[in-house]
Amino acid sequence: MHEVTSENERIVDLVLDYSRRRILSSDTPLDKPETEAELQRLAGRTISEKGLGADRALSIFEHVLAPACITTDHPQYLSFIPLAPTKAATAFDLVVSASALYGGSWLEGAGAVHAENEVLTWLASEFGLPAGAGGVFVQGGTLGNLSALVAAREAARAHRLENGTEPPARWKVVCSVEAHSSIASAGRIMDVDVVPVPSGPSGALEGKAVRAALEEHGASVFAVVATGGSTNFGIVDDIASIATLKADYDFWLHIDGAYGLAAMLSPLGRPYFAGVEAADSVIVDPHKWLFAPFDACALIYRDPELGRRAHTQHAEYLDTLTESTEWSPSDYAAHLTRRARGLPFWFSLATYGAAAYRDAISASITLAHDIAREIERRDGFTLVRQPQLSVVVFERDGWEKADYDRWSSRLLDEQRAFVVPSSHAGRTNTRFAIVNPRTTFEHLTAILDTMA
Repeated sequence: MHEVTSENERIVDLVLDYSRRRILSSDTPLDKPETEAELQRLAGRTISEKGLGADRALSIFEHVLAPACITTDHPQYLSFIPLAPTKAATAFDLVVSASALYGGSWLEGAGAVHAENEVLTWLASEFGLPAGAGGVFVQGGTLGNLSALVAAREAARAHRLENGTEPPARWKVVCSVEAHSSIASAGRIMDVDVVPVPSGPSGALEGKAVRAALEEHGASVFAVVATGGSTNFGIVDDIASIATLKADYDFWLHIDGAYGLAAMLSPLGRPYFAGVEAADSVIVDPHKWLFAPFDACALIYRDPELGRRAHTQHAEYLDTLTESTEWSPSDYAAHLTRRARGLPFWFSLATYGAAAYRDAISASITLAHDIAREIERRDGFTLVRQPQLSVVVFERDGWEKADYDRWSSRLLDEQRAFVVPSSHAGRTNTRFAIVNPRTTFEHLTAILDTMA
């Protein structure tokens, strides 16, 4: 299996040929899931003592398994937050695997770590963070948020020890009621209390409400999480008003910008993010709106040393790494073994340049506002809220959840689009999450037409 043989050369050629066809396809179908029983019937038993051989295994994947997976980079995939990797990023993902790179330590992957750190430094600068800010690419926003909050709590604990003050009976995190579910998940994992604060009329968390929570819960609050573009609505919290509270209260400000923080690259989105420069940590997912493949979340600390102190693992066999002063990505999040997952983004950014990213993000924001105006213009439709970034939420007047469910299923069955129902404040709605530069105004209006 491991030698360079004529058979293995043929296997590599088969896989590379399929990959090339898939990457360069301009008409990949949307596809849809199948039942477990149907997949068992179509695929049959694939694991055996003697093996199927590469031709049969790849054929089953191409013709049975892959079509049972929705194509997340399809321009009419508009649910959740879509994927839209550049061709360069997707292609380079093959290189990362082919090169047998380990991205956990400088000792083993200095070149990869150097390239990833260049991207992290560039992002930190775009977000207004000071020189010296840095971090690591982790799996996704959930792990990024968890790792940042662990670092925040460790910093708060160390600060109290230095001052000779007792830690609180329960640590607390303040966030919006609209915060991503990963914040509540992090609270459960860390065994800390999450204090949800009502958002203002615009849907954004405001400094006044955070101040009230800080007054009520006092020194037990070690972190405040502001959302830089909520998943459901794309709303950016009033980060500037929250950041000003740091002058009066001692807390770690974390920005969950998994989806929306990328908008800071665009002159259309940047005005919403005043105050990010005061953050102690931020996350943004390149696999969302920075056109990288799954899976990559950039976790950036204002002071990376605080992340290192919280996360460095110690063991005898790791001494050669932990006793070094070189930058090892494993030290900055809740992980050890690590793929160099930031490299596809690095290659794409280095290839196309930052201006191409700014233009693509701006195009999504413009399209979101264009289709919002179209929704407002149409009889029988209600725009739930004016979009800030690139998520557009709307209702079909008179529809119940069952109507949305039937419509959504029909769209996917007919391979028109993937648009699922959502809800807010007890009301069912639906939404367009627009991040793919190949999504057009005509795609979106055609979907609206199906709701007539």
